Amino acid sequence: MSSRSAEVAFTKMEGCGNDYLFVDGIRAAFPAERAPSLARAWSDRRFGVGADGLILLTRDPDGGLRMSMWNADGSRGAMCGNGLRCIARFAAAGGHAPGHAFAVRTDAGPREVELLSNGDVRAAMGEVEVEAPVELSVAGRRLQFVPGDAGNPHAVTFVEDVERAPVEEVGRAMQSHERFAGGVNVEFVQLLDGDRLRQRTFERGSGETLACGTGAAVVARAARQAGAVRGAAVRVELRGGALTVHGVGASLAIEGPARTVFCGRIALGSAT
Repeated sequence: MSSRSAEVAFTKMEGCGNDYLFVDGIRAAFPAERAPSLARAWSDRRFGVGADGLILLTRDPDGGLRMSMWNADGSRGAMCGNGLRCIARFAAAGGHAPGHAFAVRTDAGPREVELLSNGDVRAAMGEVEVEAPVELSVAGRRLQFVPGDAGNPHAVTFVEDVERAPVEEVGRAMQSHERFAGGVNVEFVQLLDGDRLRQRTFERGSGETLACGTGAAVVARAARQAGAVRGAAVRVELRGGALTVHGVGASLAIEGPARTVFCGRIALGSAT
């Protein structure tokens, strides 16, 4: 792609309000070296298209499907649960999916996805890890967090009322906390009855988002570790919708909607 004024086709998709711009790098060449600057420019909700980041679909040399993602600030992300569910639909719509169930490779490893007949998508999160709770001093507060990992780092804190939680203040302060050298996704979670949880997330590289799929998996495992949930399916209510987390051990899957918002074309321009 030689001209900096060339246009790129994109599809904006969302999973529970977690929205990304998807580009089909199989159908047409894409300058991946410019992805960080393009993610920043295109994700801007006033001067760009508006999104939580940019996700590129490509094939590896052996033909396997690959998902590469960049957050709204241009930083590279290893995994995104809602992005993974959306890219499954995106790949199928582009004629690249080998069937209703297939693997997508991510920087955190391969993940199995399944297109369900009701329009939802189920995606395996791999081995979801949680640690013992730790107390940390953050933004003038002493808070307890459960560190976790679902291909990207998380820290879960349980609160009485998630709507009144200091998501912005604490979430932003956690990005420079010595316990999480590369930043961290921070989940604020309220325990409900009937194996239900309510979650808000401050995502590293994007700020507060309406949903976080990997976060939902970590939250469900952390709640199970605390004895707050017992069933094989946990409903996690997010600001943009709800996800169901399946599984009782470390191997978990998330299930929920993946919707196309609109398609368009955007100039590569001179983003830096």
